[in-house]
Amino acid sequence: MPLLRLATRESALALWQTEHVAARLRTLHPGLEVELVPMTTRGDQILDKALAAVGGKGLFLKELEVAMLEGRADAAVHSLKDVPMLLDGPFVLPAILERADPFDAFVSNHHARFDALPQGARVGTSSLRRQAQIRALRPDLDLVDLRGNVNTRLAKLDAGQYDAIILACAGLQRLGFEARIAERLTPPRLLPAVAQGAIAIECRDGDDATARLLRGLDDGATRVAVEAERAMNRALHGSCHVPVAGFAELFNEKLLLRGAVGDVASGRMVRAEAKGSAADPEGLGQRVAAALLAQGAGALLGH
Repeated sequence: MPLLRLATRESALALWQTEHVAARLRTLHPGLEVELVPMTTRGDQILDKALAAVGGKGLFLKELEVAMLEGRADAAVHSLKDVPMLLDGPFVLPAILERADPFDAFVSNHHARFDALPQGARVGTSSLRRQAQIRALRPDLDLVDLRGNVNTRLAKLDAGQYDAIILACAGLQRLGFEARIAERLTPPRLLPAVAQGAIAIECRDGDDATARLLRGLDDGATRVAVEAERAMNRALHGSCHVPVAGFAELFNEKLLLRGAVGDVASGRMVRAEAKGSAADPEGLGQRVAAALLAQGAGALLGH
């Protein structure tokens, strides 16, 4: 009986996502044994500093990739928004699952809507992208870093440390906290992170046996959308060090890609959108990036 070992972070959300992938694989390949290989990453260990200050979201991948290179795991399951725009080393993404809710969630115990927040309210989020967009919408709010897993962040809100926090809808829904979502923050008001809501499976380049097992979970519509978003981010040299947002939607064979770049300190935002063929997501991403750069995004990104 073949065995597939999936490396995963140990957070509740990462374990949920990997169990979900394992269940899908067992259904797809009857008789396949799937084993989880949980591990703690540097990104999970460093909770007292903003991600951008300690090396970015790649910190959530490194230990999992080492486990694959050393033969302790065959594949790794990630939130695609945590995966760097260029994979570091001999790795590929043979499967990107159908995207869940891609948008951000406004979570508050005392305010039903984002617009109902009083002046000076304390809002928690660790994302520079969210901070920049919120600053543009409500320069009066007090934006405070918020790190930790979903349960930790909710506990800090419940302890009264924040008037509201902003989290990803998908993470709350996957962990059974959908009732905590007071309001979904949808475009054009707030654009999500590139690839938010999508789960990706990574394996070693050249490991064709593993890639074949995983490829059946790939969702074509999600892949072309996130490829456009990631191409835009690559062309902007974006990372979690900089506030870049992007969201692509597929309509028949056409993709609509919206992008935004902001500045956390000033709340200045530049936005662009374009339509293109789903057959060329890379080209569409580059066009939107060029439009953003033409409006001065480079200065906001520190280029």
